[in-house]
Amino acid sequence: MKIVVAGGTGLIGRAVVKALLPRGDVVVLSRHPERVQAGRGVLWNPPDGGAWEQEMNDADVIVNLAGENIGEGRWTAERKRTLLESRIESTRALVNAVRKTAMKKPVFVNASAIGFYGPHGDEALDETAPAGSGFLADLTSTWELAARDADGVARMVILRFGIVLAREGGALPKMILPFKMFAGGPIGSGKQWISWVHRDDVVRMIEWAIDRPQARGAYNVTAPEPVTNKVFATELGKVLGRPSLVPTPGFALRLALGEMADALLLSGQKVLPSRASAEGFQFRYAKLRDALTSILKG
Repeated sequence: MKIVVAGGTGLIGRAVVKALLPRGDVVVLSRHPERVQAGRGVLWNPPDGGAWEQEMNDADVIVNLAGENIGEGRWTAERKRTLLESRIESTRALVNAVRKTAMKKPVFVNASAIGFYGPHGDEALDETAPAGSGFLADLTSTWELAARDADGVARMVILRFGIVLAREGGALPKMILPFKMFAGGPIGSGKQWISWVHRDDVVRMIEWAIDRPQARGAYNVTAPEPVTNKVFATELGKVLGRPSLVPTPGFALRLALGEMADALLLSGQKVLPSRASAEGFQFRYAKLRDALTSILKG
C-alpha cells in the first residue's frame, strides 16, 4: 500500500505516520523533507506543483493534515489569512494533483475541526448540524469545500477533530502549566463545553476511515462524553494531584488573546461522534479521567 501524508510532521501527523508505516510506503510531503524522521520525505511547497505530484500517481491513500496551528499567535488580519491559506492551498494542491495524475481512485482523508459548528451553548451537535458563524466556522467550511472537490475521483472522508489531547503538544501542555504552579482552575464561567479526544483515538479513526469502504463524508472525531470546562479542570487537577480552584477570568484572556479567547476558550461546543459510533467505531478512551491518566501517567 502507498500512503501520502501531508502535514506528517505535526502533533497528529507524526503519530499517524508511525501507525501507518507497517502498511507499506508512507510518503511524507513537507516543505523541509530533511526534517522528516519517519516515512519517506518528499519536498512540496503548495500551491506550487513539482515532482511531488508524481507520488500521487499510484497512491492508495492520501491523508491531509496540513495547516498552521490555530492556537499559536494572536488572530491579526495577517494571521487569519495565513491560517486560511495554509489549509486551502495545500488541500487544493492535493485535489488538483489527484485529478491530474491519479491512476486509481484513492481514499482521501482530510482534516477539519469542530469549529465548523461555531460557538454553541448546551445543544448537542452531531454531523447533521449546519455550519455555524464566526472565523473558525468560515475557515473550516471553506476548507471542507476545497476537499470535497475530490469527490468522484477519490473516496472522500472529512474528519472534524475536537480538542486533541497529547503530552507532546496541542492544548493540554498549556492547560497543565497553571496547575504546576498551583493556580489551575476553570476558564471563564467554566460552563462552556469541551469536546475532547485522545490522540490515539484520532489515529485509530483515521485508520478506520481508510479501512472501511463505506466510510465517506464528514465525521466528528470527539470522545462520546464531552465535559464542561469546570469538569475538565477538576479531572485534570485530580490526575495531576493539584487543586483546581483558581478561575481564569474571561476579561484577562480577552485582553491577552483578543478574538481568539472567545473562539477557543470562552465558548464551546457539545459535539458527539454520532456517525462513527453508529457505524461501529469504538473509542479506546471514552472517559476523560482514563484519557488524562493514560497521557500523564502512562
